[in-house]
Amino acid sequence: MNYLIAGTGGVGGSIAAFLTLAGKDVTCIARGEHLAAMRRDGLRLHSGLKGEHTLRIPACTAEEYQGKADVIFVCVKGYSVDSITSLIQRAAHDRTVVIPILNVYGTGRRIQRLVPGVTVLDGCIYIVGFVSAPGEITQMGKIFRLVYGAHKETAVSRETLETVQRDLQESGIKAEISDDINRDTFIKWAFISAMAVTGAYYDVPMGEVQKPGKIRDTFVGLSQESAELGRRLGVEYPEDPVAYNLKVIDKLDPASTASMQKDLARGHESEIQGLLFDMIDAAEAHGVSIPTYRMVAEKFGR
Repeated sequence: MNYLIAGTGGVGGSIAAFLTLAGKDVTCIARGEHLAAMRRDGLRLHSGLKGEHTLRIPACTAEEYQGKADVIFVCVKGYSVDSITSLIQRAAHDRTVVIPILNVYGTGRRIQRLVPGVTVLDGCIYIVGFVSAPGEITQMGKIFRLVYGAHKETAVSRETLETVQRDLQESGIKAEISDDINRDTFIKWAFISAMAVTGAYYDVPMGEVQKPGKIRDTFVGLSQESAELGRRLGVEYPEDPVAYNLKVIDKLDPASTASMQKDLARGHESEIQGLLFDMIDAAEAHGVSIPTYRMVAEKFGR
């Protein structure tokens, strides 16, 4: 398999680096100073799982890429999805699979509508990773879990799914093939929404959410409200969703923050629409009471 990583930020850069360290065939799509630094000095990785590495990985802009890829990991932010559809169409052959790894729910089906002739799966990831400097990725802690799978209407061979899983596992990534990717992507959306919104609302790292008190109570309130939305949508939870969110948050590096929180603090474009306002809109559409989400939304102009 050869892999194309569309978006070499904290998530995409970590996937690319881990695959490369295991000897896999990887090309990265990046831009600006980040791309220039990767071309000049290689991709530098600071990893809680892999240590310190500098990796020479082929990298180019989306416009420059002229190859074909067996697997395309889409790791851009939710607001940039439309911008990479032409890349997917050019890079795909008849057996290519596209695996979106985004925080925003419904991305796989959205991309499938944009590129109807390509096999698009869906996926989600649990990792703390970010661009710490141009050409430099930091992966914090010991969590690196990637879940992916096909929606019921999507035809893809089991052999392909298992080959990707094997490559990821050989790279040190905990890779799981989902039997219900709609459920798993909703669970991830609900978690990252509660995490990012709580962190941004109080402007604190995750260590503050791990302590008893009002900050943790806000995280719990958000988790309870998104859990009820999931039930209205028919999500069948394998375990209590609030307990699950707490278990995940308590495993994070206490110094970590969500990318949405970092972007808001820097005045950059962020995923606040997908992680906060889309959750509110969906809850309202399904008659779910969301007092905690309404409280935090006031700070962000809604």
